[in-house]
Amino acid sequence: MRTLELAGARVPVLGQGTWRMGEVPGERRREVAALQLGIELGLRLIDTAEMYGEGGAERVVGAAIGGRREQVFLVSKVYPHNASRAGVAAACERSLRRLNSETIDLYLLHWRGQYPLAETVEGFERLREQGKIGRWGVSNFDLDDLQELAELGLAGCASNQVLYNPAARGIEFDLLPWQQRRYLPLMAYCPLGQGGPLLRQPALQAVAERHGATAAQVALAWALRQDGLIAIPKAREPAHVRLNAEAAELALTAEDLALIDQAYPAPSRKRPLAMI
Repeated sequence: MRTLELAGARVPVLGQGTWRMGEVPGERRREVAALQLGIELGLRLIDTAEMYGEGGAERVVGAAIGGRREQVFLVSKVYPHNASRAGVAAACERSLRRLNSETIDLYLLHWRGQYPLAETVEGFERLREQGKIGRWGVSNFDLDDLQELAELGLAGCASNQVLYNPAARGIEFDLLPWQQRRYLPLMAYCPLGQGGPLLRQPALQAVAERHGATAAQVALAWALRQDGLIAIPKAREPAHVRLNAEAAELALTAEDLALIDQAYPAPSRKRPLAMI
C-alpha cells in the first residue's frame, strides 16, 4: 500500500476511523476484531478521540492494539474545552490510560474552542517534550485557522483533519492546495459520507460497475487520488475492512473522475468548511 510521511513516520494512505465505536458494549468484541483485521491488512493508522463514546472508542482501540502497539500509528484528539495548558495534559493522561499506551503518535485539537491557540500549542509542546505524544496537529481547521497558526509562529503542526468526500469537496478550492504546497498532510474523515446517499449515487455506482468494485471503494479511491492525503474510513464488518484495504489499489480513470465531477462539481469559489 502507498505510504506518505506523517509526523516523522511512514504511514499508509488508508487508515481506520473509530467514530461511533465504543458506544454499545455488545459491539465491543466485533469492533476490536475489525480493527485488528485492519492492522493485519496494512491499515496501521488508527484514528480516535476522547469525544468518541466519551472515551469508549479509545478503550476499544486500547484492546485492539494490545500486544501490537509497535505496529500501529496512533492518532487521538482532545476536546476544545480541555485544550488549556493544564487541561491538555490531564486529557492526554486519561487518553493514554484508555489506550493502554505510553504515547500517542499524533495528538490533535478536535476543533477550535475558547482557549487561545498559543496556549493549546504550549500544552502540546510540553507533552511532546515529556514523550507523551510524538507530534501534534489540528482538526476542523480552515485555511484562515492554519494561517493564524503560522502567523503566531506556532511551528510544529503535523496534520489537519477535515471532512472530505465527493459530496463535501469545498476544501479543494483553497485549503487542500495550501496544505499540499506546504507538504502538510491532510487526513480525510468520513470519506464515505457516513454511507447512505453518497454510496447510492448513480455516478459512483456506474464507476464501481466498470471496475467490479463497490461504490465505497470508488469513494475511497477518489479521495486517495489527492497527494498528501490519508483517508480514515470506519468499518465494523470484516468484509468492509477487506474492501476498504483493497480500495487503496483501485485506480480511477479520467473518464471515471469526469463522471463523478458531473454529479459532484469541484468548487468554483470559497465555501465554509464543512464539519460533522
